[in-house]
Amino acid sequence: MGTTPRGGRSRRFRRQIITAGLAGILVVSTGCALAQTPATPGGTAKEGVVTTQPPAPTSAVGEEQAYERVISQVLPSIVQITTSGGLGSGVVYDTKGHILTNAHVVGKSTSFQVTLATGGSPRKASLVASYPVGDLAVIRVNDTSGLTPARFGDSGRLRVGQIVLAMGNPLGLSGSVTNGIVSALGRTVTEPQGEGSPGATITNAIQTSASINPGNSGGALTNLSSEVIGIPTLAAINPELGGGAAPGIGFAIPSNTAKDVADQIIKNGKVTNTRRAALGVRVNTVVGPDGQPIGAGVALVEPNGGAAKAGIRAGDVIVAVNGKPTPTAAALSEVLAALKPGMRASVEIMHPDGRHATVTATLGTLPGS
Repeated sequence: MGTTPRGGRSRRFRRQIITAGLAGILVVSTGCALAQTPATPGGTAKEGVVTTQPPAPTSAVGEEQAYERVISQVLPSIVQITTSGGLGSGVVYDTKGHILTNAHVVGKSTSFQVTLATGGSPRKASLVASYPVGDLAVIRVNDTSGLTPARFGDSGRLRVGQIVLAMGNPLGLSGSVTNGIVSALGRTVTEPQGEGSPGATITNAIQTSASINPGNSGGALTNLSSEVIGIPTLAAINPELGGGAAPGIGFAIPSNTAKDVADQIIKNGKVTNTRRAALGVRVNTVVGPDGQPIGAGVALVEPNGGAAKAGIRAGDVIVAVNGKPTPTAAALSEVLAALKPGMRASVEIMHPDGRHATVTATLGTLPGS
């Protein structure tokens, strides 16, 4: 990816992601390859809890001091993760050696080298479990000495305009920090299928103006109370500029989502409850005679799932859910991401003979890892 603030996972993949509500903008994951591509007031050190909102600095000096304080407190919790294909970032989750990162950072690897921001020799680590559907993973280092777990904040209390810092290892530059604000909340971003990714759909994503570059993936987006409130994952590019950088548009997985997934993986060895709706189908984008996508073609219907019970069959094309068009498989994922398991949804389908029909399906739960 060169040095532009575009994404790429380990091996410099240009995994372009269609962003709901951001016409003309694509986003890409931000792993990097060198050769390729709820807490208490006062901020206790208890792991996995949240604290109050940070006080606003009263002057430029106060803001500078706030930045310095946050960096000194959080940066020791940020690690560099090296795989056979490239590198990314991670966040020390607990004193037992668990490291939280992105699924696209670990890719298909099961063993890693982890380097602490404080220096020292790389440490061996192994995969605990990966959750590609949500682009999260947990690995564990063998040597737990000197680990500094991060404190996680409540991403549900974020407000647009809050100052945030992004910390990670962009382009292999260990311990780099950029600053910005929370630009928007509740975004849904979907990345297409590719090597190491089944096409993750990230719900309630945090949009930030803090620069996110290749290698930032899996690091930390923090507030001024030194809490991790997001995991930087995606950076935007502008296709109208030939894939050039779209400055100031990056996305992070909310800390509440990341913590929920990490806790399930550490406890059960996998994600047992995704808390996300599923129709019970496997689909591919169907293209019409004019070359334009017309819907999500059903390739497989899971037995006893919502789609099967509603009469949807392989060969049908899903063109809308609850009145919202689903011209692509990614669009269908985005619509379903806004719904909840157990809800009833109106699904418009086109049969192989061209006839249209509308059925009602009760949504199930998206399978975990």
